Amino acid sequence: VQLQASGGGLVQAGGSLRLSCAVSGTFWKINDMGWYRQAPGKQRELVSTISSGGSTNYADSVKGRFTISRDNAKNTVYLQMNSLKLEDTAVYYCNADVVRVGRGATVSQVHWGQGTQVTVSS
Repeated sequence: VQLQASGGGLVQAGGSLRLSCAVSGTFWKINDMGWYRQAPGKQRELVSTISSGGSTNYADSVKGRFTISRDNAKNTVYLQMNSLKLEDTAVYYCNADVVRVGRGATVSQVHWGQGTQVTVSS
């Protein structure tokens, strides 16, 4: 299973970016998917998650500005980021709780993408 994140870049404050993360490989289904971020000198923090049924969760710092969505047919999760602020600058990581079937049992494992840099300038 591999996660490929894309869409990061340099944007001015107040601008927008859309991140994408595609899951590939052999698996049965994907449960929760999410985005985390890590700024220099800080711990990785939750940005947003979305369940397989579409229920969403957001960090207070991004509520009203970021929107998470997923396309289950494409095994892809998106993060639309609007009204970006300087403090949104970080490496953004996607993850996915992937379920595989083997020997009659299901195995759930969280996989991470490689990270994509988002830099917001003044």
